[in-house]
Amino acid sequence: MYGAILGDMIGAPYEFDRGNKSKEFPLFRKESHFTDDTVMTIAVADALLESRDKEPEEIRAAVVRSMQKWGRKYPNAGYGGKFYWWLKDNDPQPYGSWGNGSAMRVSSAGWLFNTLEETRKAARLTAEVTHNHPEGIKGAEATAAAIFLAWTGSTKEEIKAYIIREFGYDLSRTCDEIRPGYHHMESCQQTVPEAITAFLEGNGFEDVIRTAVSLGGDCDTLTCIAGGIAEAFYGVPEELKAECRKRLPEDMREVLDRFAEKRQI
Repeated sequence: MYGAILGDMIGAPYEFDRGNKSKEFPLFRKESHFTDDTVMTIAVADALLESRDKEPEEIRAAVVRSMQKWGRKYPNAGYGGKFYWWLKDNDPQPYGSWGNGSAMRVSSAGWLFNTLEETRKAARLTAEVTHNHPEGIKGAEATAAAIFLAWTGSTKEEIKAYIIREFGYDLSRTCDEIRPGYHHMESCQQTVPEAITAFLEGNGFEDVIRTAVSLGGDCDTLTCIAGGIAEAFYGVPEELKAECRKRLPEDMREVLDRFAEKRQI
């Protein structure tokens, strides 16, 4: 999950089209802090660590409990309006969202299961508790599937072909073609393909991060998604893991440690 969290932190200062659409920028700034993307990434991981071997309804319930627990603990992380009220609701229900929140929080599902079928099922369950629109579910499944394929040894060409075949995303554009007209988008369908393209074009973990940020738009979330896939393919340099941990509170570091122990990474 370090890749997703680093993507969130590094992209955060440039959200809302505040960057200059360049790969040349300080990797960390004073404003490079975690946002709602990290909080919910941690929340979903915490839930799946507890419930991954249980029945679907139990997994959904665990995800709801965990997201509400972590969201209420960190209420000022930058949640969207509907999700903010969902966090406070005593009877939270899905609300048909196709927003990119389902994809940005799903990275742990890409690591914790032994088959692609199980991975996609888990991703779907984590999305459905809020983002039960087909596009919201698709974004989560595509992201988790790309992570699973990456850490299990698929090539970039194989990952690209699978995503196009299974999810119908347009991955034909290059980042240079995307960049000029791309602005702040919060939908899965206008974030996940761009994040995957940044991963496909990147030449290493850091280069994927820089490429994703350079696209602009909702780039903490876009880079969170791209960074999660990049970690599975390239790994994360130890110095970046250390910088990530410095910028997280102890309770989040504890979840990262339990996740690493479960994954034995």
